[in-house]
Parts: sequence; C-alpha cells; structure tokens
Amino acid sequence: MQTGDGSKPGSRLDQWLGSYAARTRGMTASEIRALFAVASRPEVVSLAGGMPNLAALPMDVVGKALSTLVATNGPVALQYGSGQGDPELRRRILDVMAPNRVNAHPDDIVVTTGSQQALDLVTRIFVDPGDVILAEAPSYVGALGVFRSYQADVQHVAMDAEGLIPEALQDKLIALKRAGRRAKLLYTVPNHHNPGGVTLSAERRPRILEIAQRFGVLVLEDDPYGLLGFDGDPLPSIHSYDPDGVIYLGSFSKTFAPGFRVGWAVAPHAVREKLVLASESAILCPSSFSQMAVTSYLENHDWKHQVGVFRELYRERRDAMLQALHDMLPTSSWTNPQGGFYVWVKVPEGLDTKAMLPRAVTARVAYVPGTAFYADGQGRDHMRLSYCYPSPERIREGVRRLAAVIDEELDVQTTFGATPRPDRSGPLVESPGPDLT
Repeated sequence: MQTGDGSKPGSRLDQWLGSYAARTRGMTASEIRALFAVASRPEVVSLAGGMPNLAALPMDVVGKALSTLVATNGPVALQYGSGQGDPELRRRILDVMAPNRVNAHPDDIVVTTGSQQALDLVTRIFVDPGDVILAEAPSYVGALGVFRSYQADVQHVAMDAEGLIPEALQDKLIALKRAGRRAKLLYTVPNHHNPGGVTLSAERRPRILEIAQRFGVLVLEDDPYGLLGFDGDPLPSIHSYDPDGVIYLGSFSKTFAPGFRVGWAVAPHAVREKLVLASESAILCPSSFSQMAVTSYLENHDWKHQVGVFRELYRERRDAMLQALHDMLPTSSWTNPQGGFYVWVKVPEGLDTKAMLPRAVTARVAYVPGTAFYADGQGRDHMRLSYCYPSPERIREGVRRLAAVIDEELDVQTTFGATPRPDRSGPLVESPGPDLT
C-alpha cells in the first residue's frame, strides 16, 4: 500500500501522512492535555488543570432538574434544535451577562458547544492562512491551539499587572501597517486572565477598543471568569463600549458545570448570521438537552447565590496559594489574582519550567510550563499554577513539593557555577508578598 505522496509506508507510524491537509501541521497536543493522565493520579497534587470545583454544586438540585426535564419535556429535550440555540436560554443569558453590562438582544446570541467552539467558529469565518491575530502575552492555550489549526500568524502584545498595555497594542499595529499587513482579530481575556491572573483595568478598556477600531481590528473578548471576581462588582465589558466592534464570548463551564458544554457568542448582526451558518455546518445544532438543562437550572435555582458560593470557595483557595508561595518560594514572584482560577509565577533566573516538569512530576506535583501560553516559544521562566480544584491543604502540600524541586534545580545551577538570583522584572510579576486583606 502507498501513502498519499506515492511512497511506501515502510516504518512510518502513519500511512496517511502524505494525505493530510496543510492546516493539520499546526495541530499538536497542548502541554496541558499531555499532563492530564499524570495529574489525575491521586498521589499527584495537580496545580495544572483549571477544573471548576463542583463539590460546591448542589447535585441534588441538579439531579432533580434533570429528572424533571426528562419527565416533563423529554421529547423536545432529546430532539434536534435550532442552530442558533434555544430561544429561552438566549433570553436567560441576557440576565447572566447583565453584571458585565453586555447589552444585547436574544437574537444577537449564538449558543455554542462551550465557548471553545465559539472561538473555532469566529476564527473559521475571519481567518485565512497567514492572517495576523493579536493575542496577549501570555494567552489562553486553547485559543492558541485554534489559531494554530487555522494557520494564523499569532503575534503577542505585552501585558502588565493592569492587563493588556494600550501603547504596546498601538505600537504593534503601527509596525504591522508599515510592513503592509493588518491584524484581523485582537483576542483578549480581560477578566481574571488565563493564565496571567490579572484583570484589564477600567481605564484601559475603552482605550483598547478605540485603538482596535482605529486600525480596523475586531476585538474577540473571551470572558469565562467575569462573574468570579473576589471583590466588588464586575467591570464593564469591552463590548459595553461599542457592540459593533466586539464579539463577546461567555460560558457556563465555570459558573455552573463544564460537562454540559454550553457557551455562547454575542456578535453584530452580520457576523451572527455567519456564526450560525458555520455552526450548522460543523454540528448542525448544539445539544437541546444541555441547553434546556441549563435553562431549568437558571429558572429553578438561585444561580446568583451559587456563583457567590463559588467565589468564596475560590477566594479561600487563592489565599492558600498566595500564602504558600510567600512562605515557601522566596526566590520566585507572582501575580495577585483578584478572581478566577490562576496565578502566574516567575521562577528564578536560569530555571526552565518546561525542562523542570519531569522532575516535578516525579516529586508528585504538576503545573503547566509557561511555554504552553505563547505561540513563539517564550515563557520558559514562568509557570501557571491553578488553585481552583485542590483543597487549601493540598495546595500547600503541592507548593511545598514544588519548592523542593526548585531548590534542587538551584542547587544544580550552583554546582555548575551559575549564580542564581531572583529576577522580578517580568511584566506580569508583582510583589512576592501576598495581599490577603
């Protein structure tokens, strides 16, 4: 048998290697996915995955809602549905977005199979191979995977403790214009950033949008963590400043349960129509059962109170993480998240978090190396630690194991003549002391 390029397979592992489309060259397993098998072992403290802590979810309420749904409306829930999504759920989503001041009509919303599908659909309808997408440095690994699969040219824009830097965005867009190029999309996670753990300041939000609009760039605002802030009300979405310049993505994975795989996109009218067509060609329609289950939950349960329960649970774990880092990693520095799931840690100069990961796994602790969150190989001096799932006691034990691994790496450096020293100059690094007030 021959491969698609006419050669014999021989010792090749994949006899169809010559038949794949060119775009598959960008399809590689993420560093987080590669960790799942190891991190799920009970003896390993996983500070890697961003799994919501569903122990706080009232399973009896959820179970009753599902049972009632099947008993009273099963034939509809188990049938095909609308490609745009259930109308009643779209109306309920307006209430969910209200704290973030996303002003929309139910017809502006397209329900998707998680917000990850929305990322895919937006990229599919806007991006040709070689088109430029701007993304924060660092950026969400799942988005980078989508952009890579469509052969986009992802270029990063710097962040600091207040989020995406407007001046850096403008400089990047000017440089692209001078080179005869333009960016199609600006991808941003403004609230409780994944992986950075920072929040785009209120002052910068309209500035970011103004710069993007001046250069004809559509903003893709990904907001899975917007309701999970620890202090005060959510900041206004970027979408709230001009709905025609922004596609807003939301998800129930972090505020309800990821297993239902229900997300959504809010888009300008013409874009919405393209999203519906793209969604129908991909999946025909999102799951009616999942949508109606989420609708039932929103109707019959105090979901706002439940979000508050999640916030307090994650705040307790955030505090445990920051205290453990303060006590055990004096040579490192980190961001101070005000919500969400993650803290971004800068390790001492000379350490490589990707190279160090096998030693950490042997020591029964897992994290995600910073390289996972860049399209260009940056990030070896950073790691993402997740505090959402482990108990405070497990978080502290995980950091203790991680500190021992870092100390071993520093000892190796010293043995071979290096002089390690803390370097707190990274743009996302704040004071190493925790603020638990």
